[in-house]
Amino acid sequence: MVLAAIPLAVLGIFFLYPVGGMVARGFWTDGSFAPGAVFEMLARPRTHRVLWFTLWSAGLATALTVVLGVPVAYVLHRLDFPGRGVLRALVVIPFVLPTVVVGVAFRQLIAPSGPLAPLHLDGTAAAIIAALVFFNVSVVVRTVGAFWEGIDRRQEEAAAALGASPLQVFRTVTLPALLPGIVSAASVVFLFCSTAFGVVLIMGGLRYSNVETEIYLLTTQELDLPSAAALSVLQVLVITVLLLTSARTRRDPTPITRVVGVARKPRTRDLPLLGWTTAVVVFLLAPLATLLSASLRDGSGWGLGNYRALNTTGSRNALLVPATEALGNSLEIAAVATLIAMVLGTTVAYLVSRRPRGTTSRRLVGTFDGIFMLPLGVSAVTLGFGFLITLDHPPVDLRTSPLLIPIAQAMVALPLVVRTVAPVLRSIDERQRQAAASLGAGPLRVLLAVDLPVSWRSLLAATGFAFAVSLGEFGATSFLARDDNPTLPVVIYRLIGHAGGQNFGMAMAASVVLAGATALVMFAVERLRINSVGTF
Repeated sequence: MVLAAIPLAVLGIFFLYPVGGMVARGFWTDGSFAPGAVFEMLARPRTHRVLWFTLWSAGLATALTVVLGVPVAYVLHRLDFPGRGVLRALVVIPFVLPTVVVGVAFRQLIAPSGPLAPLHLDGTAAAIIAALVFFNVSVVVRTVGAFWEGIDRRQEEAAAALGASPLQVFRTVTLPALLPGIVSAASVVFLFCSTAFGVVLIMGGLRYSNVETEIYLLTTQELDLPSAAALSVLQVLVITVLLLTSARTRRDPTPITRVVGVARKPRTRDLPLLGWTTAVVVFLLAPLATLLSASLRDGSGWGLGNYRALNTTGSRNALLVPATEALGNSLEIAAVATLIAMVLGTTVAYLVSRRPRGTTSRRLVGTFDGIFMLPLGVSAVTLGFGFLITLDHPPVDLRTSPLLIPIAQAMVALPLVVRTVAPVLRSIDERQRQAAASLGAGPLRVLLAVDLPVSWRSLLAATGFAFAVSLGEFGATSFLARDDNPTLPVVIYRLIGHAGGQNFGMAMAASVVLAGATALVMFAVERLRINSVGTF
């Protein structure tokens, strides 16, 4: 109970309290409860348009992501061929790319000067949906791929030996085993698509707005807290339902011992799937290649001028500090945020991986697990604005604290750490812990001797994920970062908003640097070969 109280207290102070404060500002006026403005806002035609765009765009993007991702999951998790590890890393990279970078890359791809300019996709909903699919394909590949690796090939071979065609084998044996993973992945993808911020903010402009960007506009430009609060509450309710759906479809991973030889060499019948995978990889690399190309072009032609300009404050002093200093700030803040997220996340993962016997205890563990998934579904914009209005007076006054941004980023990365580590801890046979305890080992010794040897790879992977997510976090940081101490994602957004070819080139170069940093982290993570069910 004492161990559980620590992360609960941190979550309460630095997540529930700021979010609750943001919502309260909307429902309480001059100290009295006044929900009328909230209901009035929900009846506005614009609100209906925002909600409708959020739902249909997220739904369509989710369907397309599943269609693209499931065949790729088969190729990367059931077939064995040279370069498979590199392809896995390439597929995962988009998920941890900063949303600002994704938005900038796609805008450059479809801009009038971009390779896909003839398609006239700039400023359209189709471009936003394509960017959302790009961002979330890896969720389906990793989640469904982990389920696919857990399928005993002998079951499929037995069905084939009894005369079932390949389609019948897939329909009667493979698909039922994959369905929980597909549903779980789809629910998570819909969650991410419906709460997308940076991509929609950059690509949607004034024409398209989802709930997340609408909250941002209401709080920063119109200062309409009741309306922002209404959308925040609605968002939390919808996301809670999604998290419950995802939790009900999530299952414990298969035992640590996998079926030997689960991956096989490709055959002729696999060629269409290999071609499909190649097309998906090209789709994932095209925006990044276009971004890199744009960063190497300046007013005098091709060269590294945009990268050298990162040591300056841009044209007409668009920045107060050079972009290189902002990169240093981002790395330092991400390191601190990762440390906080790992300490809290591994504690929560350890607690939720226990297997209580009583029904009441199991429900308590499930509730405890669900509470720490809430940051997934609450707007990072809401969280950042909540920090500003609640953590600005005693006893919690962090306005000038260097920990303000790292704590906010740690809250964003916390669910990812839990979902990466907890499935691996759950897969450990409880009898191993009992055997160690019966030999006289204390709880700490059992943890070091049994849990750590199995989970150390997932701990390193979670560290990499948390660092990459924190490095590119933009929603909450856009509220909290000062002009004289910005992070690199904030600098990129500010450069885009300032006219001038040099500022645009610097934004492209800074986006490449940020994408490269996260890519290096993800290549290191992929080398750990973490394949656990439930990992995003």
